[in-house]
Amino acid sequence: MSSRSIHERLVALEKQMQAAAEAMDFERATALRNEIARIRGEAPVQEGDPDTVTVSQPPPGAMGLGTQVPVRQPPKGWVKPKKPDLMTKNVKPRGGR
Repeated sequence: MSSRSIHERLVALEKQMQAAAEAMDFERATALRNEIARIRGEAPVQEGDPDTVTVSQPPPGAMGLGTQVPVRQPPKGWVKPKKPDLMTKNVKPRGGR
């Protein structure tokens, strides 16, 4: 699709979304909003869904304690590897003892 046809499609979808919202058909308006976000390449907004947390890099200067940046969670089933025993691992034997 050309950029002009995409723009025309977005304008038409936005008008339909406005009409659906004015007619109190919020489910249709939500579906149209998600379609607009999909065409624009944005992630659709999902309110109240705790499984969809968007994690990104914090803006400069917003790192540290007290920020509202979510912490990345490891995938399910991932187990933290054991720490090596520093007294016995990676130690080369000395001479001919």
